[in-house]
Parts: sequence; C-alpha cells; structure tokens
Amino acid sequence: MDPELLARGIILGFTIAAAIGPISLLVIRRTIADGRVVGLVSGMGVATADATYGAIAAFGLGAITDILVGGQRILGLVGGLFLLWLAWRTARAVPTDPATTTEQRRGLAGAYLSILALTLTNPMTILAFAALFAGLGIAPGNVAGAASLTLGVFLGSSTWWLALTLTVAAVRPRVTKTWLGRINIASGIVIGLFAVVAIGTAIRG
Repeated sequence: MDPELLARGIILGFTIAAAIGPISLLVIRRTIADGRVVGLVSGMGVATADATYGAIAAFGLGAITDILVGGQRILGLVGGLFLLWLAWRTARAVPTDPATTTEQRRGLAGAYLSILALTLTNPMTILAFAALFAGLGIAPGNVAGAASLTLGVFLGSSTWWLALTLTVAAVRPRVTKTWLGRINIASGIVIGLFAVVAIGTAIRG
C-alpha cells in the first residue's frame, strides 16, 4: 500500500463526489424523505461506482475504457432516460412528515443499485479519472499503487456522502410535510432538466 497515493486518491474521491449534480439531489432528497440510512446507502452506491471507474483508470484497463467511451451515446441515453424516470417519480412522490415518520429501511438494495447503475452510465466519469490519474505517474504494473488510489477514491467519496447524509439527517426533523412536497417537486424539476440535457447530448453525439 502506498500512503501517498492513498491520500491523493482520498482527495480525488472526495472532490469528485462533492460536485453538485442530479446524484447529489437524489441522495439529499432520499435522506430527507427516508432517513440517513437510505441516504447513506445511496451514497455508497455512488462511491462504489467512483471506485469502479477509478480502478479501471488506475489499473490501465484500456480495452474497457475504449468500450465505455465508444458506447457513451448509448450509455448517455440510458442514463438520461433513467434520470427522467427518477425525476417523474420524485416529483410525484407523496410526502410524509419527516419529523414524525421513522426512517425507512426497506428497499436498501434498490436504493444502492439504482444510484450505482445511474452513476455507471456516465462514461465521462471514467474519462475524468483517467485524466486525473495520468498526472499521478503510476508506472505500468504498479499494482500496489493502483490499489492504493482505488481504495483512496472509495474512502474519499464515502467520506463525502457520510458527511452529507449526516448533515441533512440532522435537519430532517425540522422539515415539514409541506416543505418535503416542495422539495420533491423542485428536485424532480431539476433532475428532469439534467435528464433532458443528458438525452440531448447523447442524441447529438
């Protein structure tokens, strides 16, 4: 294990995870509506996807990279349609009062897998990791270095999602049913806009 590369991976994972986007909105909304467990599990889905793409970049798996980049139109279209469906579901979700509703722990696998799949359908993520990792100078065949970076990315991303869900969960009891309804609608609209952009980009190629 390379401590320096591990630390760099943690910084990279945290920085990439902290970028505001539809995934962040989904995790925040799930945390408010269903509690910190569902929110954290969703965040771990993102961290797993980040670590997966980080591993592909770190270990120099060029063939997989080429396949993902070559299929970015299809992946972008699938991801955009998935986002559109999530936007519709989010906007139409029937709000309950978070202050009086216990945390929902059912459907944890679905929460994890849905976010994992959505994050993996963005091929630009692997390009971002490939570009960032290229500047770190990992020698070909340096398994320990690649593993250190991959672990660091997962830990950094996980740290962000843990901090975010705990922060949101702390204010959850103060969110009223009315405000949750507004959050659902606003989140659905914003996620829908991201979906339209993703679909448009995929169609234009």
